[in-house]
Amino acid sequence: MALRSSLPVLLRGKHAAAVFGSLKPLSALASAARLEDDCADTCNAPGARQALDGMPSRDAAAGSSSNPVAIVDYGRRGKGRGEALDHFVDVHRCGRVQGAAVSRVLKVCGLIPDRVSGEQLHCLCVKCGFDRAEVGVGTALVDMYMKCGGVEDGRVVFEGMPKRNVVTWTSLLTGYVQGRACSDVMALFFRMRAEGVWPNPFTFTSVLSAVASQGAVDLGRRVHAQSVKFGCRSTVFVCNSLINMYSKCGLVEEAKAVFRQMETRDMVSWNTLMAGLLLNEHQLEALQLFHDSRASMAKLSQSTYSTVIKLCANLKQLALARQLHSCVLKHGFHSDGNVMTAIMDAYSKCGELDDAFNIFLLMPGSQNVVSWTAMIGGCIQNADIPLAAALFSRMREDNVKPNEFTYSTVLTASIPILLPQIHAQIIKTNYQHAPSVGTALLASYSKLGNTEEALSIFKMIDHKDVVAWSAMLSCYSQAGDCDGATNVFIKMSMQGMKPNEFTISSAIDACASPTAGIDQGRQFHAISIKYRYQDAICVGSALVTMYARKGSIDSARIVFERQTDRDLVSWNSMISGYAQHGYSKEALDTFRQMETVGIEMDGATFLAVIVGCTHAGLVKEGQQYFDSMVMDHNISPTMEHYSCMVDLYSRAGKLDETMNLIEGMPFPAGAMVWRTLLGACRVHKNVELGKLAAQKLLLLEPDDSATYVLLSNIYAAAGRWKERDEVRKLMDSKKVKKEAGCSWIQIKNKVHSFIACDKSHPLSEQIYAKLKAMTTRLKQEGYCPNTSVVLHDIAEEQKETMLVMHSERLALAFGLIATPPRTPLQIVKNLRVCGDCHMVMKMVSLIEDREIIMRDCSRFHHFNAGACSCGDFW
Repeated sequence: MALRSSLPVLLRGKHAAAVFGSLKPLSALASAARLEDDCADTCNAPGARQALDGMPSRDAAAGSSSNPVAIVDYGRRGKGRGEALDHFVDVHRCGRVQGAAVSRVLKVCGLIPDRVSGEQLHCLCVKCGFDRAEVGVGTALVDMYMKCGGVEDGRVVFEGMPKRNVVTWTSLLTGYVQGRACSDVMALFFRMRAEGVWPNPFTFTSVLSAVASQGAVDLGRRVHAQSVKFGCRSTVFVCNSLINMYSKCGLVEEAKAVFRQMETRDMVSWNTLMAGLLLNEHQLEALQLFHDSRASMAKLSQSTYSTVIKLCANLKQLALARQLHSCVLKHGFHSDGNVMTAIMDAYSKCGELDDAFNIFLLMPGSQNVVSWTAMIGGCIQNADIPLAAALFSRMREDNVKPNEFTYSTVLTASIPILLPQIHAQIIKTNYQHAPSVGTALLASYSKLGNTEEALSIFKMIDHKDVVAWSAMLSCYSQAGDCDGATNVFIKMSMQGMKPNEFTISSAIDACASPTAGIDQGRQFHAISIKYRYQDAICVGSALVTMYARKGSIDSARIVFERQTDRDLVSWNSMISGYAQHGYSKEALDTFRQMETVGIEMDGATFLAVIVGCTHAGLVKEGQQYFDSMVMDHNISPTMEHYSCMVDLYSRAGKLDETMNLIEGMPFPAGAMVWRTLLGACRVHKNVELGKLAAQKLLLLEPDDSATYVLLSNIYAAAGRWKERDEVRKLMDSKKVKKEAGCSWIQIKNKVHSFIACDKSHPLSEQIYAKLKAMTTRLKQEGYCPNTSVVLHDIAEEQKETMLVMHSERLALAFGLIATPPRTPLQIVKNLRVCGDCHMVMKMVSLIEDREIIMRDCSRFHHFNAGACSCGDFW
């Protein structure tokens, strides 16, 4: 007869029922370390039961504290638990139960765990007065409730105890730690000290676990000092907890110092430090520590193998992983699910997906949600998305329920067609509120450009961490919404959440959007300095990119030169920045410096270099870098590389070489290539080739207005007005509208936009007055309007009027009247600047003694003292 059915017989009377009904639901977790100590001598529970059964009179034994030891061992062994509880019922029937027996059977309830039986025993304790008379019983109640998952109700029992000892306090602290209520642990610890209770080693272990989970290193140092004060510095498991705490707080040197000072080390000590080094990406040190440990440990444990095999996965040390796999088989650990999952993960990360899959198939008895998730993640890492999707489906067919890590892993595959289905499953299993799942789901929608859906998911996430906030900020950044990203950052700060380096780098990336102001980027630069993240590689790279895209190439160079560590992104950003600003010599010099340092280059590196050659007309050099990319670095050219080479040749007027390149491409030319050629045909007035490029482009993108406009401009420039009108009629029949030219200028943190002939601005009268005066002054200095760029069959005077009202000139005039003399101006235009406006900008920079920086759809132009950085080659 099980305890659940037997105990109500013991609890007779209305009083007991009333007590049971008045109890709050209790849930908490208890100190396993103390229970291990209490139950250390229970090695022969069945023998103890036989001896008890054979006694002629068990009345005396029933109340003793030694016989119930067998009860605990039944619970700990995981079998005979019903028999253990039945034994307690027999003891109760034979005589009056004492507190020691109740304490021990409460331990069994915590080990099972069985909250209902524990609550019934609580009623018995209240009826008999054990809960207030004996510290051991009260402590066992706290311990039981904690292990059964109710922290608050365990606290109620604790507060009702008239007397408490260090074991009681430790049970409460451990329960709070295991119940993930770590924020209250330190307050309880200091209250314990204030009440004069001396902590023991187990107390320090629990408190240090709480500190580690919160990353509260300052509190950790205080607890460390307390552990030394109370003589626990030589206790092995306290030192292990200190190593764990310092490792999780990112203080590797302190963790190593504790390890070195230990007089005695066990296997946990080595494993904890290795795991800490691995966590903090000190892989080589962790590998060296593993070799050192072989002399101190005769046989490695499962935990050691798991840690070292994870290390192999991170370092992609396939040979060592295979050796460790052999050792695992040799020592009989092949049935350990954690070890085999680690081996499977190592093979996956080393690119051996077939070996990983074979291991997965050979561990059916150990296949659980962790191994399924690891195998799915391995498929995604090796770009085998169909197999990952099939495994995810098979996993659910085998009734293995995905957890938050499974969903987070599957979402990294970024399969648009599967995203709604996975989202539906997440909602069905109620995982959308989990931070990791919500963040992964948010990131998936961000990649699809669905900011609204990402925001709705973000709002549903419970307990948003810095990763979730950063993901939402990155979503706005990818969409080019600087204001949205800034608002998220402000709300994050108001919530008291400290940003990390990835948060700030995403905010800086958002400030690189065309409509964002450079002042916002400078503010986030200041914030990065405030939080001391300015030296982080991702922040430095983001700053270089932002300053380069906002026209401040000098600031980009200063940030780049101050970087102590540079990654590939940093180098590419600087080279690309120089190229876009027309500083081709600096771009090539930086590329050569990158070669000298030995940084491995990628396709983006060569793309930036070829762009630099394109903007300077360096055809020979551009061809050399293209050949070097293919021959020396084994990088296959993409459509972007070929498009850039087409631009390089066609800008230089080498249209025959351009067509030879297009015909020799290993894949059909895309829209980008034909659009580049079409633009060159407009510059060089090659009607027939332009017509061919337009035909190819319209087959690929029939609704692209730029194609029609470029072709009509080619006809107009050649004086073929009839063909030009036919193109315009074709646009009208297909309802294709030309993209309006638009220019932006930022004044005092506000962005002002203009379109051609725009009179919507509040200061339109002053703007047009300034334009008139400026045009008069320019003509006095020798300016002659280039009306050939106005591709309309109208009078010359009308053409001049249209030129004056181009959007970039309106922005320029507004900048001149809205800023003090000699203030630099920055203008952004969505289309390529026309030749006449380019001439006007050069002359105004000289007359007004101003630097004017203009970014069009092709590149940056720095106008200063009557000259442009492009050298009139754009």
